[in-house]
Amino acid sequence: MPFLFNHFRLCFCVQTNHERLCLAQYRAIYDVRSLMFLRLLLTALCGFSSAALAVTKPNILILLTDDLGYSDLGCYGSEIATPNLDQLAANGLRFTDFHNTSRCWPTRGALMTGYYPQQVRMDPQPRPKENRGFPSWTRTIPQMLKPLGYRSYHSGKWHIGCAPRILADAGFDRSYHLADQSRHFSPVAHMLDDKPLPRVTRNEGFCGTVAIADRVIEFLQQHEADHADKPFFAYVAFTAPHFPLMAWDKDIEEYRGKYLRGWDVMRQERFERLKKIGLVDGELSSPERPIRAPSGNDQTPAQLNNEDVFTYVPWDSLTEAQRKFQAEKMAIHAAMIDRIDIEMGRLLDQLKAMKQFEDTLIVFLSDNGASAEIMVRGDGHDPRAPMGSAATHLCLGPGWSTMCNTPFRRHKIWTHEGGTSTPLVVHWPKGIAAKGELRHDAGHVVDLMPTILDAAGAPAAKISASAPDFPGRSLVPAFAKNGSVQHDYLFFHHQGNRGLRIGPWKLVSSKDDADTWELYDFKADRSEQHNLAPQMQSKVNELQAKWDALDAQFAKDSASKDEP
Repeated sequence: MPFLFNHFRLCFCVQTNHERLCLAQYRAIYDVRSLMFLRLLLTALCGFSSAALAVTKPNILILLTDDLGYSDLGCYGSEIATPNLDQLAANGLRFTDFHNTSRCWPTRGALMTGYYPQQVRMDPQPRPKENRGFPSWTRTIPQMLKPLGYRSYHSGKWHIGCAPRILADAGFDRSYHLADQSRHFSPVAHMLDDKPLPRVTRNEGFCGTVAIADRVIEFLQQHEADHADKPFFAYVAFTAPHFPLMAWDKDIEEYRGKYLRGWDVMRQERFERLKKIGLVDGELSSPERPIRAPSGNDQTPAQLNNEDVFTYVPWDSLTEAQRKFQAEKMAIHAAMIDRIDIEMGRLLDQLKAMKQFEDTLIVFLSDNGASAEIMVRGDGHDPRAPMGSAATHLCLGPGWSTMCNTPFRRHKIWTHEGGTSTPLVVHWPKGIAAKGELRHDAGHVVDLMPTILDAAGAPAAKISASAPDFPGRSLVPAFAKNGSVQHDYLFFHHQGNRGLRIGPWKLVSSKDDADTWELYDFKADRSEQHNLAPQMQSKVNELQAKWDALDAQFAKDSASKDEP
């Protein structure tokens, strides 16, 4: 009977959208011919029809954070408490080599459309009025999933100017849009279903991370009540831990004093944990002291009482007052990530209450690396107010950003690994047999559209005759086997920072040195410590020609229109 039951489970799965994945997982155990015979036999004996064997398509949940570093999760080597994410990783997969575009709005455009941001007019920004908006052939994830029977929900940040009306332009059925990134506790601009909500005052106890979770839970409860026969797609885009650093005092208290040992010591500790887990190998990159993010102005240091530092410096060179100031900032950053994990736990509990947790494909990632930016926006900064409160405006800065992006170089905005590398946790009990495994397949946010369509039973095809092919690849084969997803290239271009991955090579260049390309053997030197460009100029020329051709093609794609 156990033998027969196991065959029945497999036959059931073969009849679903998970067919290819299930066969890949079980082919080593069962002969396919005998499998098909048993399926026919069981159908005949038990009276099951194909319709009876069919199951609903999986739900899909994307969890996106803002300015989270590669090593900022417990399951990616951090000292920050993220038990819910750690549990997803322990029962799912962690990708070691996944990438974003290095900035918030290009990543969101790429994620939502399946194209590089240059193809859909999302980078550079802004554009002339006559050339704004997505190309007419563009379709978002909700628009692609709707014909498959899905309902779609959004909660949190949007920042996709090409589709400003989230329901009308992007195809969502419900949306909570938290549009004010300068006020985590008292947003002036937020909307429900494309309609403005009243501004929030500071004494209402509002927290953006909690509100984002509240709304998506509300949408899912409504879905269960009114649309339980349909699968759902939920896009939850947290605004944390993006600056300004704001968190409830009770959350900050968990981390006060924890970071007084400094970014140099704690960065080394994160690196050792990353190596022990197996997420990285090779070297820890050297901090880049003269690098400064393009932010702030001449008045910013005075606004911050001259206690902050705008470039990386050794921890031992700071004054005691500066160390306390910096340690408190990192405690707030950690508290914001901790709170994301807490609210995620509530969302996971909702899935379990709906009995949908087992068949929901959950994908967690960040829109770019941690940020070295230091600026004052919104309501300004009151240096007398408690750090992390609504009256303050603090940024993580280059010291802690260097630690959060361990072991990689540079930060958000740059196309070096510190800017583009993101943790990627994937969890799907009914679709992924592996538990706690690592995947070293290279990936990019443009892969999420084909992955979602593949998981939903509709492998990606051309949208229309005038639309380019999706540049990404489905990650579904990697759910079953490490190393099964291959890319022709990974492309990067943001505000003069450029990059290209082909095979073992990475070509990269910074805006502040635009005439110089660096070349790295990615397999041996992902930390980008040994520039091979001087002795391999022919390889540089070859890759530069490919980058130039792609950049030109993507610009052409963005100007194309649907044929009548």
